[in-house]
Amino acid sequence: MKDDKQRADEMKEINLKLAGKIKRLTNKTFKFDKRLGEGWFSAVYFLKTREIIKKHRPNRIVTMQFFQKNHAILCGTDEVIALLHTFADNPQDLEIRSLKDGDKIEPYETVLTITGRYEDFGFLEGVIDGILARRTSVATNVYNVVKAARYSGVQKPVIFMGDRDDHYTQQAGDGYAAYIGGSTAQATHAMNEWWGKEGMGTMPHALLQLFRGDVVAATRAYKETFPNDELTALVDYNNDVITDALKVAREFGDELKGVRVDTSQNMVDKYFFRNPEVMGTFDPRGASPQLLFALREALDKEGFNHVKIIATGGFNAERILEYEKLGVPVDIYGVGASLLKINILFTGDNVLLDGEHEAKAGRRFRDNPRLELVEYEELN
Repeated sequence: MKDDKQRADEMKEINLKLAGKIKRLTNKTFKFDKRLGEGWFSAVYFLKTREIIKKHRPNRIVTMQFFQKNHAILCGTDEVIALLHTFADNPQDLEIRSLKDGDKIEPYETVLTITGRYEDFGFLEGVIDGILARRTSVATNVYNVVKAARYSGVQKPVIFMGDRDDHYTQQAGDGYAAYIGGSTAQATHAMNEWWGKEGMGTMPHALLQLFRGDVVAATRAYKETFPNDELTALVDYNNDVITDALKVAREFGDELKGVRVDTSQNMVDKYFFRNPEVMGTFDPRGASPQLLFALREALDKEGFNHVKIIATGGFNAERILEYEKLGVPVDIYGVGASLLKINILFTGDNVLLDGEHEAKAGRRFRDNPRLELVEYEELN
């Protein structure tokens, strides 16, 4: 018999969408702030324009189209469509044509068009730009990191660890965008809210601090408290990664599944001071390739070949690709801040007026045969 959690998971919109029962996520997933409909988050000049048009140019049909200037992974379309269906006036009268979340898009490709009375939806233009910009930026950043992590031909997992790098209210949307980009392991429950799983993680430095840096005692306490978790120890607290990794490996043997290295970029691990002869041709700071090679060698030498190495701290697509080309023995990457950089910006333009070309200089209607007509479904 299914428990309450199983039934709730089955009813999540993302699961209904994956099962083909619905085409798009709705406000049941996004839970919009009601003030969006009042124009609270819209630029004032859009609100003023709406009032002017109501008085002087009502019922004119415009087509607004959206594009950006990069090769990217599109995300945010379901959210935008739900926004329009929730807060536009007369949403049933709008003709919305859109690509889908997860589509690969080209520079200047039209990803969305909205046709209808300007006064019904125009005030949402800036909000739409912002949704598409953030979601697509995160999805594309994650996609590039995930792609780098499969350079060897084997896809290495990437944990999305962006909880500390932005405001907490962004976690659900960023987590969904990361999922669209290819990350299915994320640090908080909120990051997983829109797409169905729970957050995952092991131990922070705070746990080790409370055990005065005793990695064995901290790992034992973790194991006793969460016996069903795969046991992973954080081993850089004392800046002696290899010594502490061997301590926990000797103590827990086959029960230890992984060690995480999060050495700060302004620290040099004690291993290098014990072995100065290896120095001189590389930057030894942080979780350097040389440190991770030495860690893998030390674990394997004592028969702990099964223990995976998780590397976190300061990773982005470029650094991961560098490590993969060097064959650095990392099994899992944890990435945070670099995934949240907003580097893809969208533009919305009115390009047709009553079916005829009318646009600012340099803009024109650019149809896209990949766009799909969106059906309006009345909100419950």
